[in-house]
Amino acid sequence: MAADKPSFWQRLLGRSPAHASEASTLPLTQPLGADTTDALGGHTLGAEIGRGAMAVVYKATQRDTGRQIAIKRLALQREFSAEDLADVRERFMREAQAARRLEHPDILQVVDAGQDGGDTWIAMEYVQGRDLSQFTRPGQLLPVREVVQLGARLARALDYAHRQGVVHRDIKPANVMLDRVNGGLKLMDFGIARIGDGSRTRTGLVLGTPSFMSPEQLAGLKVDGRSDLYSLGVLLYQLLCGVLPHHSDSMARLMQQIATEPAPDIRVQRPELPESLALVLALALEKRPELRYASGEQMARDLDAVLVMDLQQEPAPPPVDLALEIDPAFAQTLRLSPEPAGQNRASPTASAPSSDPPASP
Repeated sequence: MAADKPSFWQRLLGRSPAHASEASTLPLTQPLGADTTDALGGHTLGAEIGRGAMAVVYKATQRDTGRQIAIKRLALQREFSAEDLADVRERFMREAQAARRLEHPDILQVVDAGQDGGDTWIAMEYVQGRDLSQFTRPGQLLPVREVVQLGARLARALDYAHRQGVVHRDIKPANVMLDRVNGGLKLMDFGIARIGDGSRTRTGLVLGTPSFMSPEQLAGLKVDGRSDLYSLGVLLYQLLCGVLPHHSDSMARLMQQIATEPAPDIRVQRPELPESLALVLALALEKRPELRYASGEQMARDLDAVLVMDLQQEPAPPPVDLALEIDPAFAQTLRLSPEPAGQNRASPTASAPSSDPPASP
């Protein structure tokens, strides 16, 4: 690979080689891909494989087992005010410990977490694949049957997590890794999205990815598993047609749409999709939580039924110019071009101001 060509990880984080280090606020000097001799807990850090405004991901090795893992190191002190920081760190550790209890084949396993100086870190299994943001552009969409099958798997993974008392709070294509060669699927970043709840960053921003947030999450209300199912509905909608159900250049207008306007029937974008699938998405995208699916298992069963009843044959793909152009400030996962697969990414939880659209990382 040419020295000046962005790597998979740099493209994934929106960083070019020339600007990767200066764009990050983390106090780290190693170039992307450099090896380190640092250690965190019982883990030896290796090459840096991803970097964002709030986090750096390293390939690492567990010293006692020799197992290869990935470690995400978060500089929370650079994102939260001093009066919030202790509470945020305590919440992070509590949520990371809860995430460690999740043992499901479609959930990325958290193996350890801790604090090192001013930084907080979380160790995860190391996996191959591409995140689903690769497949949200018109012309790059996955087959409909595959999307529905993935949706059922994700719904069941969320059902499992919700029954353990863990809500993800940041379901979006960039937080799902897919290995199409081996059939692997991993829902990532449990134990990280929760750190923003109830706290403000030093600039007054609220954590979250607005286009995928449920109405109650945008309103700052207490959320449960039904909020994740709303976000999953948005994810499936985008994977099926390359368009978000709600999008606007104005943050205030976007929030109003999510809070008050019904999501457009997906058949407006893809008329060939079956009515049964459109109804599943409409139910997942209900504004009031009590009108949505009560559990991920219910949603998964309906998606299974769509496969059996109406998707024995693959619908024709849509024309490339069918989907609308999406503002990257709200569809922050639409920026990859097809390249070799990567592994766990360093996506910082996105930030959204109260009145203006969030800046891309």
